[in-house]
Amino acid sequence: MDLAFLQPLYAGDASVVSVHLDTSRGAHDADKQIELRRRAARRSLSEQGAPEADLAVLDDIVGGAPELPGPKGEALFVSAGRLLGAFTLVEPPAADSAQVLPVPDPLGVAIDRDHQLPHVVVAVDREGADVEAYPATGHEPTLRRTFNGSTLHITRVRAGAEAQASYHRRTVNVWTENTGQAVDDVRAAAAAVEAAVVLIAGDPKAVGLLREHLAARPLDAEVVYVEGGRTDASAREGLRASVDAAMHEAMTVRHRAVLERLEAELAGGRALQGIPAVKEALAEGRVETLLLAADRGGDPTLYASRRDPRVLGTDSAALGEDPTAFSAPAAPLLLRSAVLGGASFTEILPPTRCTDGVAALLRY
Repeated sequence: MDLAFLQPLYAGDASVVSVHLDTSRGAHDADKQIELRRRAARRSLSEQGAPEADLAVLDDIVGGAPELPGPKGEALFVSAGRLLGAFTLVEPPAADSAQVLPVPDPLGVAIDRDHQLPHVVVAVDREGADVEAYPATGHEPTLRRTFNGSTLHITRVRAGAEAQASYHRRTVNVWTENTGQAVDDVRAAAAAVEAAVVLIAGDPKAVGLLREHLAARPLDAEVVYVEGGRTDASAREGLRASVDAAMHEAMTVRHRAVLERLEAELAGGRALQGIPAVKEALAEGRVETLLLAADRGGDPTLYASRRDPRVLGTDSAALGEDPTAFSAPAAPLLLRSAVLGGASFTEILPPTRCTDGVAALLRY
């Protein structure tokens, strides 16, 4: 995953407030729960010495996106009285956090973004289709098309043999025409977000016809058939649940593929693991992809420089007489070096076997 979207978080040299909160609104008292989390975060930040100007900025923006239902979270970054970045998280953080550090700590944002894939959701029936395209960062579709084709002679009827055959032919023709239009919408939606996955559900007959159209001209995306449809609220809820499960599986498969590549590259000397080796490769600009496990509870302290964000040391002596040297936990400093060094990112899914929960694929 490209980390360039995090670059604005490193715009200044002042300390940075990093907040990750669960802002889900499924419970009846969600607003009260969010307010309690906000107060707890503010209290913790104040105890850590956060400037009042930074706390005031947070007071104005904490609360997430109330228009988005279901589980979600938010990550906020403030420095020198200015909002550096605000991100809505698809998945709530495992635990709320509020930190004041010399650098931002956007690992939760990187992991949340790393879990998402651009995708298209298709609900098709005999009359047409609902097609929605989601970018990797999208909670709402950036493109939505609803097609309801001709419904004339759409239902097969009981009649005389000759009349019945005619109705059936016209029914099949209309279904075929409708799914032909629907597949055009699917192709446009997939191209709009460069979809990695297209998820299709609905009436079995319509899905079968859509499958035939796609077989004739395959998409540049994985096609997954799921449960659900567009007929009523229950069908749409079933579709959402099926889509969530399928997307989680697609994400897991892709992460496993990266870890399999990592094992092969480690054996061939084109990858590294452990903080000491990875920090040196970052300093030398040799890291193609930084891999980190989400659990950073045992992270050691590293030393870094304002002059060169790629340089990291295990002790202050490693940076010599650099007056801009400072210390922070390993993960935010490794991620800072990766962001500003042009590296990409992948989470190491548990259980991890990498030393320190840190690894890197090298450029070559």
